[in-house]
Amino acid sequence: MDSIVIAVFAFVYAGMMLGRIPCLALDRTGIALLGAIVLVAAGRIRPGDAWQSIDVSTIALLLGLMVISAQFRMGGFYARLTRRLGEMEASPKAFLAYLIACSGALSAVLANDIVCLAMTPVLIRICVRRRLNPVPFLLALACASNVGSAATLIGNPQNMLIGQALSLSFAGYLLDACVPVLLGLVAVWAVTGRRIEADWTGQSPADEAGAPPYNAWQTRKGFFVLGSLIAMFLFTSFPREIVALAAAGILLASRRMASRKFLGLVDWPLLVLFSGLFVVNSVLVSTGVLDAVLEALERFGVDAVQPGWLFGITAVLSNLVSNVPATMLLLPAARHPMSGAVLALSSTLAGNLIIVGSIANIIVVEQARLCGITVTWKEHAKVGIPVTLLTLIPAAAWLWLRS
Repeated sequence: MDSIVIAVFAFVYAGMMLGRIPCLALDRTGIALLGAIVLVAAGRIRPGDAWQSIDVSTIALLLGLMVISAQFRMGGFYARLTRRLGEMEASPKAFLAYLIACSGALSAVLANDIVCLAMTPVLIRICVRRRLNPVPFLLALACASNVGSAATLIGNPQNMLIGQALSLSFAGYLLDACVPVLLGLVAVWAVTGRRIEADWTGQSPADEAGAPPYNAWQTRKGFFVLGSLIAMFLFTSFPREIVALAAAGILLASRRMASRKFLGLVDWPLLVLFSGLFVVNSVLVSTGVLDAVLEALERFGVDAVQPGWLFGITAVLSNLVSNVPATMLLLPAARHPMSGAVLALSSTLAGNLIIVGSIANIIVVEQARLCGITVTWKEHAKVGIPVTLLTLIPAAAWLWLRS
C-alpha cells in the first residue's frame, strides 16, 4: 500500500468528518482541494490524469442547475412564496404543512441548499410576526428540503452525481423515490408539529437583509425553462448535463440580469469540493485499497454490494463524513441494479440525523444565527433523529419491495 495516498485519504476524510482541521483555517472544500494538490505534487497522479478523473458531466449538471436556481432567487420568487404562506389565514399546523409541502416540492427540482438559503430569513420574520417560535418551523424547512430533494436526480448534489455516474433513468428513479419521499414529508409534519404544540413563544431576531424584490416576468421565465428542462429529462435521451447547460445559457442571455450576479450565486466551493474528492478517490481506487476493504468486509459477512448492507453503510457513513463524500466513496460498490436508488435515498434521508449531516441543515442553522435565532444541537436532535428513523425505515421497506 502507498503510505502517502493512505495518509492523504485519511487527512481528507477526517476533514470531511470534522468539517475543519484544527489550527488551520480550512473548510471541507479547502481540505479536498489540498488533498488533490498533495497527490499531484507527490507524483501519485499526473496533472492531466487528475483533470481526467473529474467527472465533467456531473460538474456541468451541477453548474447548470445552480444557475437555474439563481434565476428564482434573483427574481424574488422564494421570498414571495414564503411571505404568501405567512399571510394565509391558517393555524400553525396548517401553516407548517404548507411550508413542508412547498419546500419539499421546490427542493425536488431546485437545489435544496438554495431553497433553504433564500427562505430562512423570511420565514423567521413571518414566525415572529405571528408570535410563533421560529425554531420548529426552521427545523421543518431543513428536514423537508432534505426529504423533498431525494425525490429526483436533480434535487441535491449527491443525487446528481449518482444519476450521472450510474446512468440512471430520470423517470425510473422518480418511481423508486416518490413513495418514500411523500411518506417522509408526512413524517416531518408529524414530528415538527408536536414541537409547535410544546412551544408557542418566539425569540426576537434582528432584522435580516432585504430579500430581492419579486419580478413576475423573471419568475415565469424561470418556470418555463425549468419545466422544459424536466420534460427533456423525462421524455428524451439527451445528456442531462448538456440540457442543463443549455437552460443555464438561455437564462444567462438576459437583458436585465447581469451574468456576474448569476455567477455570484453559483456555489463554486461545492464544485471545487467535488473536483478535489474526484481526484482523491480516483487515486485511492487505483491503489486497490477500496477493493481490498470490500473483500475484507465480505469475509466478515458484510457485503456492501448487496442493497441492504449498502443502505445501512450509506446511512452511517453519511453522518460521519457528510452525504456527498460518503456517496463518492461508496460508488465503486454500486453494482446492484437497485444501488442507485439505495445510495440516493439513504444518503439524503440520513442527512437529517445531525446538523452536519447535510449542507441544508448547516445553512438553516447559520442563517438563523445571523438573524438572532439559536438552533442548538439538542433541539435539532429532537426532530432530526425521529425524522431520520421515520424516513429511512419506510424507504428501506419500499426499496425491498421493488427489488
